[in-house]
Amino acid sequence: MTDASKRTPAHPGPPAHTGAPAHPGTPEAPAAGYTPASFGARSLRTVLKATPGDAKLHNRTLVLQTLYVSGPRSRAEIARTTGLTKVTISVIVAELMAEGLIHELGPQESQRPGKPAILVDLARDAFVVVALDLSDHLVLRGALMSVDGDIIARAQVERGDATGEAACELAVGLAQELRGQAAVPVLGLGVGTPGVVDDTGTVRTAPNLGWTNFPLQRILEQRTGLPTVVANDANVAALAEYSFGDSSDNFILVTIGHGVGSGLIIGGRPVAGSRFASGEIGQVMVGTDLGLEAPYSREQVLEHWLSVPPLTRSLAEAGPDARDQVLREAGQRLGVALAPVVGVLNLAEVVLAGPTELIGGTLAEAALEILQRRTMPDTHDDLVLRTSTQGEDLILRGATATVLKERLGVS
Repeated sequence: MTDASKRTPAHPGPPAHTGAPAHPGTPEAPAAGYTPASFGARSLRTVLKATPGDAKLHNRTLVLQTLYVSGPRSRAEIARTTGLTKVTISVIVAELMAEGLIHELGPQESQRPGKPAILVDLARDAFVVVALDLSDHLVLRGALMSVDGDIIARAQVERGDATGEAACELAVGLAQELRGQAAVPVLGLGVGTPGVVDDTGTVRTAPNLGWTNFPLQRILEQRTGLPTVVANDANVAALAEYSFGDSSDNFILVTIGHGVGSGLIIGGRPVAGSRFASGEIGQVMVGTDLGLEAPYSREQVLEHWLSVPPLTRSLAEAGPDARDQVLREAGQRLGVALAPVVGVLNLAEVVLAGPTELIGGTLAEAALEILQRRTMPDTHDDLVLRTSTQGEDLILRGATATVLKERLGVS
């Protein structure tokens, strides 16, 4: 078990770092030592009651998860859904109400005689999340987000030529600006950033931002006073699709923008990789244009055909008559890169995220055609390839989902 099992969510409201842990068997962490987890080490959703050794903390999370997904429920309905006893549910609900995490909504409508049951729900309006999207090469975007992934307020700042400490200062300023707009307590700060990010929120490498072994999470926590989760933007995007979209438990989400990345969720678990670099599909050489003996070449990686800047240039140079040909080749290259991944992991879905005018239609169709040709039909005849339903706020919503998972244990 990695450090992901040792992190502690807190009662909403900055800058407090105390409260009931959302993960089984976890003692309350002191404020000075709070370090939010990598979300890649455990199942995202708590769905079963716990064993006696970790029952209390685990079952608190189970109740929160049930309400988060299902909406208002009576105590009796929560007991039936979770398999916990009514007495246990009454105790947990009372504790969570005292902490402001859930509240009563009033009596449930019923045709039966007798006193109606009282509905309870997650206190969805009691706190907000600050989310940052650092993936764009021109602007840094941020938002105040609701628990349900809705935008409450937006802010952005031009990035210009800022890299290194200067880029970090822009991110800090954006987070502080959004926090200042919050009318209710802020549960935490979630950040999706390009690059390889380890489970401490350190950006091991992000060339376009000029960060190498850069402790972004620690800096943001210190400067904003908010519990912070920093993760790779593509991994965050996959979590958005899982938490707020209609995805399966086994899919890959491919982000197509200034670069190409991907996030993997297998069996309901995000996959981080041995060196936190899973999903770096854009740097994989595709095809055999230079022969099988050719060494690694940046000019032959998937990004060369599929990322937005070169794909846009190729379309402009080709003209309207050859547009479909350019898009088809890009889709074919994507299919070549994805076929081994789909085959090895037996994925149910491939989700594409990026400019709809580029990734939909011809490109997506060409990618699916290659996948169907290059994987065994018996095990992949029902493979779904689709575009994301989350729109341009994909990474902001994913950053929100990381905070909800780390602080409350829900997704």
